[in-house]
Amino acid sequence: MDEALFRRLREITDEERALLEGQGIQRDRYTSRQEFVVDSAKLLEKGKLIEIRPHTRFAYFPRHRHNYVELVYMCAGTTTHIINGKERVVLREGDLLFLHQNVYHEILPAAENDIAVNFIILPAFFDRPLSMIERENVLRDFLVSTLSGETSLSDYLHIPAKGIVPVENLIENMIWTLLAGAPGTNTLNQTSMGLLLMNLSRFAEQINRGAPAHQEQNTMFSVLQYIDTRYASGTLSEISASLRLPEYYVSRLLKKHLGKTFKEILQERKLQQAVYLLGNTGYSVDAILAEIGYENSSYFYRRFREKYGCSPKTFRQNLAAGPMDPQIRD
Repeated sequence: MDEALFRRLREITDEERALLEGQGIQRDRYTSRQEFVVDSAKLLEKGKLIEIRPHTRFAYFPRHRHNYVELVYMCAGTTTHIINGKERVVLREGDLLFLHQNVYHEILPAAENDIAVNFIILPAFFDRPLSMIERENVLRDFLVSTLSGETSLSDYLHIPAKGIVPVENLIENMIWTLLAGAPGTNTLNQTSMGLLLMNLSRFAEQINRGAPAHQEQNTMFSVLQYIDTRYASGTLSEISASLRLPEYYVSRLLKKHLGKTFKEILQERKLQQAVYLLGNTGYSVDAILAEIGYENSSYFYRRFREKYGCSPKTFRQNLAAGPMDPQIRD
């Protein structure tokens, strides 16, 4: 991280000075409610969708929730986070932590050289970043779940990102623009977040690897990452052998966590890629079939019409004409 930026982030704040003088965490800085729900209205200026603040050191931050999406970036040192009263997550330099809004969160005291940045993000901020992710993946599903208030595969995402240069640069750019406070940077930050998510989606196999209690979730992340990249020729036997797990065990986990079989998820991924290719290339439908690994064209056409309500040709024509009306049938 740039040295001047790092020096600014490690400055002791007024709140931290009060803590060093023996005062405790002042709840009214964060919430007006009886329950400790950190309120975005206390931390964000009116009209802003995103803000950052250095993590408060020198004190235990008690059990709380947020009414926004929180992203923690560890600039230096470590911080220890307790999720839902039981799971301990230690962030080290370069680590990212996305927190679901429904998570209960505690943070153990940090020392002066433990420097972290908290991103306070309103759901509307993610509209543009999510639209930049061309197809579904683990991070996108997690964020959609977070913004909708639904349950997700995991209550948090812990991603060791140290040494991933594009991620480090994008995070630093966002910190710079938010600290500078220049007008008109919202679109820039949304674009940076979209690029960040696109880069992170390549490293889904690293998510929550440090959490032994998440063995099943880790397996699911690995399977989803495999499907995302090997949709054209992937098989249950291949990924099961790679994970050194029985096929029946992987199948059972998929059904338990996602409610679908491996074949159903694979077919969905093939259709997603078909839609992407229809809208972004001039490939013929036959070429797209070969690209996504469909050998049975009649089965593909039937599945496509069931999901999208029209043939691939009509779907492409509607895309060319403008936003497609989901009610249009051919």
